[in-house]
Amino acid sequence: MKKSTGSIDKEIGSRVRMRRVSIGMSQEKLGDMLGLTFQQVQKYEKGMNRISVARLVEIARILGVDIDFFFDGIKPTKGESGFADGGAPAYVADMMSTPEGLQLVRHFTGIKNSKVRKSIVQLVASLAAQDEVERSS
Repeated sequence: MKKSTGSIDKEIGSRVRMRRVSIGMSQEKLGDMLGLTFQQVQKYEKGMNRISVARLVEIARILGVDIDFFFDGIKPTKGESGFADGGAPAYVADMMSTPEGLQLVRHFTGIKNSKVRKSIVQLVASLAAQDEVERSS
C-alpha cells in the first residue's frame, strides 16, 4: 500500500520552494545538484512526493539553511501538543508564496540603509491604508 502525502509534506515542500526562489535558484539547478530531474523537485515542492530526512538534509545544505528552517512553527497533527511556538502568521506564508512577495523581500533585504527601508515600510503602509479606504467606499 502506497503512503499518501499530507499537509506537513506540502508545507515542507512549500518552504523548499520559497527558499529556492528567494536565492534565485531554478528547479533544474537544484535537481542537478541533487542528482534528480526538475520534475522530481516539482513533486517535492508541491508535496506530491515525500522528502526523506537524508534528502532534506542535503537540500538544506544546498539552499544554505539549517534543517530546522523546514520545520520551524509546524503544528503537530491530530490534536497532539508539542513545544513549537506559534510560528509565523499566515500572511507571511501567503506573501512568500507569491512571485511579487518573493521579489519584494529579495530586493528589500538588499537595501542596507535603514532610513530607506523605513521609508519603504511607510510607503507600503500608506498604500495599504489607501487601498483599504477605496475598498470600503
